[in-house]
Amino acid sequence: MAALGAAPRRIVLGALRQVRGFGTVAVEDRQHGGVAVATPPHNHSADPPRAGGAACGTAPRSHNGHHVYRAQATYAALDLGTNNCRLLIARPAQHGFRVVDAFSRIVRLGEGLAASSRLGEAAMDRAVEALKICRGKMANRGVTRARLVTTEACRAATNGLDFVRRVATEAELSLEIIDQRTEATLAVSGCAALADPAAEGVIVFDIGGGSTEIVWLGSRSEARDPAARIREWASLPVGVVTVAERYGGVEVSRELFERMVEDCTDVLEPFVKKAAGVRQARSFHLLGTSGTVTTVAGIHLGLPRYDRREVDGLWMQQDDILTVIDRLIEMDYAARAANACIGRERADLVLAGCAIFEAIRRAFPSDRVRIADRGLREGILLRMMHEDRAWWRRR
Repeated sequence: MAALGAAPRRIVLGALRQVRGFGTVAVEDRQHGGVAVATPPHNHSADPPRAGGAACGTAPRSHNGHHVYRAQATYAALDLGTNNCRLLIARPAQHGFRVVDAFSRIVRLGEGLAASSRLGEAAMDRAVEALKICRGKMANRGVTRARLVTTEACRAATNGLDFVRRVATEAELSLEIIDQRTEATLAVSGCAALADPAAEGVIVFDIGGGSTEIVWLGSRSEARDPAARIREWASLPVGVVTVAERYGGVEVSRELFERMVEDCTDVLEPFVKKAAGVRQARSFHLLGTSGTVTTVAGIHLGLPRYDRREVDGLWMQQDDILTVIDRLIEMDYAARAANACIGRERADLVLAGCAIFEAIRRAFPSDRVRIADRGLREGILLRMMHEDRAWWRRR
């Protein structure tokens, strides 16, 4: 695992070939309009066009109140993490963007990394195969600009750069190893629209496979750009894969779960001291974005199948979160695997994620937690569209 504040490495290789695309599926943010049926990102190896993807951000308006968009611009954002490979393809739309295609596959790129400091051959093979599928989707959709990032696994692995070169050769894609601050900033940019406008402070956290990004975000009155409102941030060297590998994720007793929480609390402590001021605010809340928090939300709602439109933007009370975590601790591995919001591929990871979630909840006690099924990829898309002036005004 990379130590907190370790120097990042970054490399960009190769190029994405552009070809003509086809078809779109329009979606809206639940704050602005209806959302079509979502496909569960957690339990499927390949998502169909994601009618239910986030339409995030706010596009500029022309003088008569209508949005105007540059024609045929199609963007792709890919996040290859320690556990998942996820892709979003989108085009500018009224409330940010419309998702036209999506893909999610659990590849466990960081499997065994904590013990060996290297990416394993089987893990790299799984990731490359998933990336080839992503490349095909980008080609079919006529992507005109893409940003393809990888995070903690490649930052920490001694052979991370070798893997990036292999991806350039075999999948013909340019992977960028982003540093910890960039990861935190992009995640915040992707989900900050869900922060309560009246809140004086928000603790935003993204529980990943190999690390957890956590940010103290100031109020909206401070600046329009979420990145400009970041008061403190940290990248914690704990994620669902690293914690599960350290303690085991199949059989988790209440005592073992508490040890997980204590370990995560120790890692979190330096950030808690830096962000102590948020607890003095008259109003603050937590905003979580990750498979862990969306899974907790899905179980809380009793969904027979994970449904993004029900989860993204949901407010949960602390008692509701504790009830779900207690229920998960009481489940055995088979019961967790059988739950439609968890599935076999995440059954040994979900309690590790809950331990990180619980450590954050105890450190920053708030009556409310908002759940975001959006984050890094959405932040990448919004950043690229902003840089390209994808929303432009008719003179």
